[in-house]
Amino acid sequence: MRPVLFSLRAALALLLNLLAPPASAEDLAALARSSGTPEIPGLRIVWLARWGDPHLAHPWTNIIVHQTEGPAGSARAGALAQAKNPKRRGVTIWVETDGTVYWAVPETLVTLHGDGANRNDNRYVDNASTYRKVVRDNSIGVEFAGNYPDVTTPPTEAQLAAWRVLSKLLRLRYNIPRERIYAHNWIDYKDARYCEGCALARLARAAPD
Repeated sequence: MRPVLFSLRAALALLLNLLAPPASAEDLAALARSSGTPEIPGLRIVWLARWGDPHLAHPWTNIIVHQTEGPAGSARAGALAQAKNPKRRGVTIWVETDGTVYWAVPETLVTLHGDGANRNDNRYVDNASTYRKVVRDNSIGVEFAGNYPDVTTPPTEAQLAAWRVLSKLLRLRYNIPRERIYAHNWIDYKDARYCEGCALARLARAAPD
């Protein structure tokens, strides 16, 4: 029964996201400068760590988009494990197949996800422009779950809808230009079967302001 229950929850979450009126650019900018656990129109965020003063956050200058080879429902488990042990390899933000966003650790914490640009310089992909520049110390990571057992499975419509809002929210909060949103595979080769994070990074870079 669990897969059925999860699919019903996913459908309900997607419907709620689609029905929620989007925030205006001004409202979203104001929310991006807030603290605590704000309600963001168009997003369902589970806050495992609260926002602090945006001026005291870690000085993020890049966003790296990842996709994890986990089944539907694994983003929650990954985020909870990250919150419990922030030094495990992982990211700040996890996105479930139903579009639920889990903010796992404080925005002041550097997670262990962005070392790819320090490895295999130009061996598999041309990462000359990111080598030792787009790394964990300056890049906030976002992980999308659900491409298991087929890694070529694209993000769900609910994930895409959430990412349109979330990517803009992150850019506004940390003053990150759109050209500094990177797919995992753009900085480091991972898997020949698919381009990890590429469609999501392109979507965020092309999104209107």
